[in-house]
Amino acid sequence: MTAISRIENSTASPIPTEFGIAGMSCASCVARVERAIKAVPGVDTASVNLATERATVTFRDTVDAAAVQRAIEGAGYEARIDTLEMLVEGMTCASCVSRVERALKAVPGVVDASVNLATEKATVRYAAGVASIRALEDAIRTAGYEPKPASQPHDAAGLDRRDVEMRSLAVRLGLSAILTLPLFVIEMGSHFIPGVHEFVMETFGMRESLYLQFALATVVLFGPGLAFFRKGVPNLLRLAPDMNSLVVLGTSAAWAYSVMATFIPAALPAGTENVYYEAAAVIVTLILLGRYLEARAKGKTSEAIRRLVGLQPKTAHVQRDGVYVETDISEVVVGDTLRIRPGERIPVDGTVLEGESFVDESMITGEPVPVEKTVGATVVGGTVNGTGVFTFAATKVGAETILAQIIRMVETAQGSKLPIQALVDRVTGWFVPVVMAAALATFLAWLAFGPSPALSFALVNAVAVLIIACPCAMGLATPTSIMVATGRAAELGILFRKGEALQALRDVDVVAIDKTGTLTKGKPELTDLVAAEGFDEAEVLRLVASVEALSEHPIAKAIAAAAAERDIALAETTGFKASVGLGVRGTVDGKAIMVAAARALESAGIGLTVFAPLAQQLAEEGKSPLYAAVDGRLAAIIAVSDPVKETTPAAVAALHRLGLRVAMVTGDNRRTAEAVAARLGIDEVVAEVLPEGKVDAVAKLRDGGRKVAFVGDGINDAPALSEADVGLAVGTGTDIAIESADVVLMSGDLSGVPKAIAISKATLRNIKQNLFWAFAYNAVLIPVAAGLLYPLDGTLMSPALAAAAMGMSSVFVLGNALRLRAFKAPSF
Repeated sequence: MTAISRIENSTASPIPTEFGIAGMSCASCVARVERAIKAVPGVDTASVNLATERATVTFRDTVDAAAVQRAIEGAGYEARIDTLEMLVEGMTCASCVSRVERALKAVPGVVDASVNLATEKATVRYAAGVASIRALEDAIRTAGYEPKPASQPHDAAGLDRRDVEMRSLAVRLGLSAILTLPLFVIEMGSHFIPGVHEFVMETFGMRESLYLQFALATVVLFGPGLAFFRKGVPNLLRLAPDMNSLVVLGTSAAWAYSVMATFIPAALPAGTENVYYEAAAVIVTLILLGRYLEARAKGKTSEAIRRLVGLQPKTAHVQRDGVYVETDISEVVVGDTLRIRPGERIPVDGTVLEGESFVDESMITGEPVPVEKTVGATVVGGTVNGTGVFTFAATKVGAETILAQIIRMVETAQGSKLPIQALVDRVTGWFVPVVMAAALATFLAWLAFGPSPALSFALVNAVAVLIIACPCAMGLATPTSIMVATGRAAELGILFRKGEALQALRDVDVVAIDKTGTLTKGKPELTDLVAAEGFDEAEVLRLVASVEALSEHPIAKAIAAAAAERDIALAETTGFKASVGLGVRGTVDGKAIMVAAARALESAGIGLTVFAPLAQQLAEEGKSPLYAAVDGRLAAIIAVSDPVKETTPAAVAALHRLGLRVAMVTGDNRRTAEAVAARLGIDEVVAEVLPEGKVDAVAKLRDGGRKVAFVGDGINDAPALSEADVGLAVGTGTDIAIESADVVLMSGDLSGVPKAIAISKATLRNIKQNLFWAFAYNAVLIPVAAGLLYPLDGTLMSPALAAAAMGMSSVFVLGNALRLRAFKAPSF
C-alpha cells in the first residue's frame, strides 16, 4: 500500500468504523478476520458479521483504514475498497496537486489518493463504509478547489469542458492584451522613443498619464486577472500558497507600489517614486498567454481519447419488425440484428449472421491489413467495413464494447503516476513556500545592499523572482508524457492497463514467452503421416480420424480436421476409450485402432524400431510424434505441430536488437522445446512446465536480480502474468478485459512486445527531458531573477520578461511531450 490514512481524533472516545469484507464462508472465517483486525495497533474492538459481510472496528485514537485492509487481506480475505474518480477544477500547478492529495488522504478511510494535473482528475481508493463521497468532495473544497463528477469514458463532456475553458482563456487574453498594449506603449515608449514621450506630455500631461495607466492596469488586474486573485488569495490565507499566489503577490506588489507613487508619492523615499503599472499588466497578459497555449497543448494530449470516442457511430441500422430502421446507438440492445453497408463504421460488437466482407480493424489492433469476416466471425464496434454487406447479432453494447473498454484502459493509464513522479512530488510540496522565501530574501538584500534607488531595485527583483518560478512545468512534466504515450500506444494496438508498466518495461532484462498460443498459433495441425509397409496412408488417416473425432483433445481435433480437409468420410467408432498417457482406442469397421505416444505402444508390445530415425528427426523439428496401430500392428507414425506465428521470428529478432534476452516457457518435452527455440533464436528454455509451474519459472528467470516480463494469452497464464515484473497479455482483439496483465497487446501476436518496450523507453526519455528542463529552468533562472549576475555584468531581469519565461517553460514541457504523438514503431 502506497499511502496510509491516519486521522487523529479530537476526543478520546472510540471511533466505530465499518469495513466491507468478501470471501468469508463460515464462523471460522469470522474468527480469523476478527483476530487479524484486533492485532492491528490502535484497534480497540472488532466485530465481524458473516451475514452482512461487514466488520465493525473501533479505534482508540487513530483511524488507520489501510492497516485494517492489510490485516483483512493478510488473513486471506478481500477488503472491499471502492475507487472513485472525480474532476478537480482550479488546479494550476504541482503545488495544487500536492495540496489536493494531502486533503484527500486525510479523510478517514481513504487508502490512497492520486491527483493528475494534466487530466485534472483525482483517483481515490477508500474503504467501503468508512469514507463517503461527500466527505471526499468536502475535503477538496476545503483545500480550495471544486470537485465535479468525472465524465464517462464514452462521454465527450470532459473534452467539451476543456474547449469551454480554452475559449474563456482566449477571451480573457484578448481583453487583457487590448488594455495592456496602450499601457505598454505609454510607459515603455516614453522611455525609449522621444516622440512618444512628447506626444503623451502634449496630449495627456504627466499626471493624467499616470491616472490613465492606473485605470488600464487596474482593469487588467481585476478583470482578466481576477481569477488569479480568486484562487491565490484564499490559498495565501490558508498558508498554502500556489502558483496563483505567486502571481498575486508579484502583480499586487508592482501595482500597489505604483498606486502609492501615483497618489501619495510623499510616502516613498525620494527618488523612488517610479510606477510599474505596465509590469503588472504585462505579467497578467503573458501568464494568460502561457495558460492559453498550455490549455491548447493539453487538448492535444487528449486527442487519442477524442479520436477513440469519435469512432463509435451515433446511429445504427437495426432490424425492427422485419425492417432495418436507423436507430440511436443508445437504443441498441444485446441480441439485436444489425446491417452494415460498405464503408460504414460498425456500431457495436457482434457476430456475423449473414454475408461477408473485409473489415479495417487498424484503430483497434494497430494492424493495417483488413480482416476477412464471414458467418460466425466476430466484429468489433468502431471498426470500418469494406465493400461487402453483412448482418450481425449484437453481443456487447454500451460500456461493455471493446471500444469502451479500450477507452477506459487508456484513461486509467493516463491518470496513473509513475514511480519517478515521487521525486517531483517531494520537491513541489515545498517549492512555492521556498520561492516566496527567496523573493523576501531578494527584497531585503537589495534594500540593504542595492544601489540607489534601493527600494525600486528591491521591488523589481523580488517581483521577478515570484513570477519566474514555475511549478507548473514540474507538475506537467510526467503526466503529459504519460497521456500522450498511452494514447499513441493505443493507436498501435498496445493498451497499458497500468501506467506504472510504462516505466517498468524500460528496465526489463528478460522477456519470457509462453509457447502455446503466444509464440505459436495455439492450434495444432497435422504435419506428417507416414504409413508403415502394407498400409495405405489415406486408409490409416480415415481409421485414425474416425477414432479421434470422439476426443476433445487438441491433437485429436487436428487429425480430424486434416481428414475433413481431404474430404475423407469418417466411419462409426465403437468401444471408444481415452486415457491420460495411453492415447485413444476404438473399433472401426471391426478393426482395433490405437493412437498414442511411443510409451503406450511399447507397453502394448508393439515395436517402433522401424520409425526410430524418423521420430528423432520429427522431434528435432519441434513436432510431437504419435503412432497408430491397427489390430496390434504398427500402421503409421503421425506428427502434429503447433505452427509458429508468421510474426514471431521478426518479433524475437526485434527484442534482441533492443538488447533483451528471450526465454520460452512451455510444457513440451525439452527436446521439442529446444528445437523450436533453436529455430527462433530464443536464448533460454524452461521446458516441461505444468500450468501451475509457470510462476516458479518466472521466479527462476529472476535469478541474478534480472527484471522479467512475461508474455502470455492472459487466461491460463494469469498467475505468471501477475508474478512477473511486467505482464503482457497477447489479446485477439475480442478479449481485452484481462485483469492479470499490466499491458494488453491487441494485435494477437508478439509484434506488440518490442513496440511496447520501445514506447516505454521513448516515454521515459521524454519524461527525463521534461524534468531536467523544469528543474534546470528554476535552478538557473530564479537566481538570475534575484539579480545574482548584477555585480558581474549589470544584468537584471524585468518582471515582464520573467512572466514570458515562466509561461514558455510550461509550453516547452507540453510541446516536448507532444513529440511522442509522432512515435514510430520499430520496423521488423
